Amino acid sequence: MDLVRRARTEDAEELLRLRQVMLDSVFADGSSTQWHAESLPTVRRRLSDPDGGFAAFVIDHPERPGALAALVVGTVEYRIGRADNPHGRVGHVFSVATDPGARRRGYARACMETLLDWFREQGVGQVDLNASAQAEPLYASLGFVRKPDPSMRLAL
Repeated sequence: MDLVRRARTEDAEELLRLRQVMLDSVFADGSSTQWHAESLPTVRRRLSDPDGGFAAFVIDHPERPGALAALVVGTVEYRIGRADNPHGRVGHVFSVATDPGARRRGYARACMETLLDWFREQGVGQVDLNASAQAEPLYASLGFVRKPDPSMRLAL
């Protein structure tokens, strides 16, 4: 699908809007949007650096000029290599979202395929993501598999 393009700095507010759509679909408590203003400069800065290990791919909304229909974001991290990923480049997918009015058109799949191509160009050896139950069939069709997750988190 050639509708997919790399996000630009002027897309930053729409990226945050679609990220909120994703957050609201995963966390039923309807989180606040007050953080958007504080996050906006960082998102713009990351979008302006094409070599910074951060990429967002989007599709413009076909019925709403200036709005985005779909979004997928990924980062590349370095971790010391191992047998199945000797160069240690790991991709992480997050903020996969489609505007509620633009769903069931293949937009998320098209954005994901473009992001996976970008990861390959970056020499990434593995790609990780967290999947909601609703999105798991899409990811499975792209080759992702569930893994046992020993993750822990510390909030600072």
